[in-house]
Amino acid sequence: MCLAIPAEIVEINEAGMAKCRVGKSETYLNVSAMLLPHRPAIGEYVIVHAGFALRVLDKAEAEETLRLLREMSEAVEGQPAGF
Repeated sequence: MCLAIPAEIVEINEAGMAKCRVGKSETYLNVSAMLLPHRPAIGEYVIVHAGFALRVLDKAEAEETLRLLREMSEAVEGQPAGF
């Protein structure tokens, strides 16, 4: 099974690669924005799968998705998720 995850863009370089932060964690991903219809902005949230930003999300949708993922992780692992 594959899982796409929301992440906030914190940097974008000239080549269109974005550094994204997952939730409130210290986990950062290097993500290609080449599949998006427009260049995203710093502070926007994107849904990330296999190193590619698939679409831009609004902040509320990204936070709700991360909340649900945390709940699922806690239910399975029995401890708070780190994101």
